[in-house]
Formats: sequence, C-alpha cells, structure tokens
Amino acid sequence: MASSMIVAGLGLAAVGFGARFVMRGMPTLGKKMAEAVNSFPKLDSATLANSKYYKGGFEPKMTKREAALILNISPNANTQRVRAAYKKMMLTNHPDRGGSPFISSKLSEAKDILEK
Repeated sequence: MASSMIVAGLGLAAVGFGARFVMRGMPTLGKKMAEAVNSFPKLDSATLANSKYYKGGFEPKMTKREAALILNISPNANTQRVRAAYKKMMLTNHPDRGGSPFISSKLSEAKDILEK
C-alpha cells in the first residue's frame, strides 16, 4: 500500500515537472512556429500563372483543342496515339478503380472527338 502511494506521488511529480517544462518552452515555440510560417514560399498570381496545369474549366461543347488538352496529346494526333493516351488516362481515372465518373466521361468524350 505504501509503495503504491510512493509510485503515485512520483508519477504526479513527473507530470508536474513535464508540464512546467512545456509551459516554459511555449513562448520560444510560438516564435519558432511564426518564423517557420513566414519562411514558407508565397503563392502569388505570377507563380500560379507559370503553372504547368491548364487554368480553364470545361467548355459547354467540347472542342478539338480541349479534347487534346484533356488527353495531353496534339490536336492532330493519329488514331493510335489517341487510343493509347485514352487507355493510359482511363487506367488511373476509371470509376471502378476510385476515379471520378465525370472525368472518365470527359476522357471518353475527348477520345470520340479526336477519333472523328
């Protein structure tokens, strides 16, 4: 009984000293966190303008240019190239494998337009 009281007292003392250590370190931790946040690179419109991704959304009626952008090929690519690009994109975006049904329908629409 006495030994369990001693262990409980030592545990409470350890928790108290740990909390004291954390509380004393909080001001410096706050300053370090603020410096870390300020050192992150800024995202401005110039950085976003030079991005490799297409900025626009989908047009109401898909054009040949948009279809080529979706499949990441040239607008005047041959049928074999269109089918290969479509297959590659569908492997990663098929709804049965966790992809978006909307994106897969856009891929199919792009393939149909470019195969004509």
